[in-house]
Amino acid sequence: MNQEQPSKHVQDTIKELNAQEAATHPQTSSPNAHSKAVASQKEPVGVQGIESSPLGSRTEQRGEITIGEALEATALTAGHRPVDYSDAAAIQAAEVRATGRTNIVPGGVAAAAQSAATRNARLRSDEEKTKLGEILLGASSKLPSDKAVTRRDAEGVIGAELRNDPNLCTRPGGVAASIAAAARLNQSNASNNNQNKTNK
Repeated sequence: MNQEQPSKHVQDTIKELNAQEAATHPQTSSPNAHSKAVASQKEPVGVQGIESSPLGSRTEQRGEITIGEALEATALTAGHRPVDYSDAAAIQAAEVRATGRTNIVPGGVAAAAQSAATRNARLRSDEEKTKLGEILLGASSKLPSDKAVTRRDAEGVIGAELRNDPNLCTRPGGVAASIAAAARLNQSNASNNNQNKTNK
């Protein structure tokens, strides 16, 4: 697979899910309203409404979505956005979970995101800022190790993005939304596979 070209698996599943997510869950502008919405939800932010997705059966045929693939999906859905501190924190949380290390990999995806967020904070023009797509394209190949996304991974990434956003919000199609959508698909896929085995 070409480092600059995300896998077809990522393009077909996560991009469509994040587009669906963005359409059904617009970003909350009020921190208090967002906090109330998060407190009333049973599922992690960004994964509601995916159960009925027609993509669930396609994922079942391909296997589980990895953290690296979910990061690559973010490059497709929000790649035009400049990297900020909440993105960098979410990417760092994802990398730590993918690699199993307690620190970030020098020269890795999280280090590049942190550097870009710091640089972008100093620049005024969005055209000059480093975009998410520049950091996350080929993320699977940039991670020293990768693993399937779990619900726990999604919760950690969502928490990191929320803590580092000035409005305490996650963004539709952003890092947390992509990881959460992948976790939900993986969980649904595992449940379906277990149910199919017991029905045989």
